[in-house]
Amino acid sequence: MVHKAKCKICLGAYTRMVFSMKIGVFNPLFSDQPFEKFLDMAVKYGLETVEIGTGAYPSDAHAKPKNLLKDAASLKKFMRVLEDRNLTISALSCHGNMLHPSKTIAQEHHDVHRNTVLLAERLEVGRVVNFAGCPGDSESAKYPNWVTCAWPPDFQNVLEWQWKEKVIPFWKSEAEFADKHGVRICFEMHPGFVVYNTETLLRLREAVGKTLGANFDPSHLFWQGIDPIASIRKLGEAIYHVHAKDVAVDPFNCALNGVLDTKPYRDEIARSWIFRTVGYGHGHEFWKNMISALRLVRYDDVLSIEHEDSLMSPREGFAKAVSFLKEVILAEKRGKTFF
Repeated sequence: MVHKAKCKICLGAYTRMVFSMKIGVFNPLFSDQPFEKFLDMAVKYGLETVEIGTGAYPSDAHAKPKNLLKDAASLKKFMRVLEDRNLTISALSCHGNMLHPSKTIAQEHHDVHRNTVLLAERLEVGRVVNFAGCPGDSESAKYPNWVTCAWPPDFQNVLEWQWKEKVIPFWKSEAEFADKHGVRICFEMHPGFVVYNTETLLRLREAVGKTLGANFDPSHLFWQGIDPIASIRKLGEAIYHVHAKDVAVDPFNCALNGVLDTKPYRDEIARSWIFRTVGYGHGHEFWKNMISALRLVRYDDVLSIEHEDSLMSPREGFAKAVSFLKEVILAEKRGKTFF
C-alpha cells in the first residue's frame, strides 16, 4: 500500500510537468509579406504561436498599436485572422531605447511601448518584450553611453548616475503602468543597454519588482562568454519568454581581437562572432540541455525563432530553425530528462 501511494504521488508530480514546449516565430523576418501570408507560413511549418513586432526598432508592418487601439473593426479583423488559423500571440515586441538622451527618440519609443502595453491588454497577450534602454552620461548627452569597464573612475560615476537618476525611476513608473494593465515586461539582455547580462537583469528586477523579467535570448550571452544554462538556473522564475537564436564565435578573429566587435554584421569573415540560425552555432546537445534547464526552472512555454543570420535568407533560416527545434523537442520528449 505504501508503495502504491508513493507511485500515485510520483505520477501526480509527473503529470503536472507534461512537456508542452511550443515553437513560435518573431515576425520581422517576414515583415515585407502581408500579415495573412506570414501567418499562413507559420501554419504551414506547424507552428502554434507568433511574436509580433509593434514598432521602435522592430517593424510594425503587421501591427500598429495606435491604429489598432482606435479602430475596433481593424482590431477585430486582426484577431480574427489569427483565430481562423488557430494561432496565438506569444508576445508583442517593441524593442527600443526609451532612455535615449535624444528626447525625440525617447518619446517616440515610449509612446510605442505604452501603446503596445495597452494593445497587449486588449489582446490578452500578457507579455511585452523590450530593451531596458541606455541613457547618456549626463543630462547634456547626445548619445547613449554603455559602460563596459570599471576604470578610470569616470565610468563608475556614469553608472551610478544612470541607474539612480534614470534607469530605476523610469522603470518603476513603467512597471506600475504595465501591472495596472495586466502585462509583464520581458527584457532582452542585450549589450549596448543597461540590462545586458544575468546580474543587471536581476538588479533592475530587484529594484522595480516582478512585473519585470527576461526575454531569454542565448545568442547575446554566448559571445559575452556567459553560459546560458548557468544564466537560466540563476534567473529561474524571472524568465517570461524565450528567443531561439544562435551565435557562432570565430576562434581566429576572437583570438586576435576579443569579443567586443564594432565591424558591420555583413562583414562576416572579419568579425569575431556572427548571429546564426539555431543549430549553426551550437548543436543538438546544447539546445537539448537548454530546454531541460528551462523546464527545470518551470519554463515550459514558447521558443520564439528570431532570424538574424546574415548567411541565410529569411525563408532558409526560418525553415532550418523550425526543423532543428522540432528534432530537439522530439528528442527531449523521448529522452531521459530531469522529470
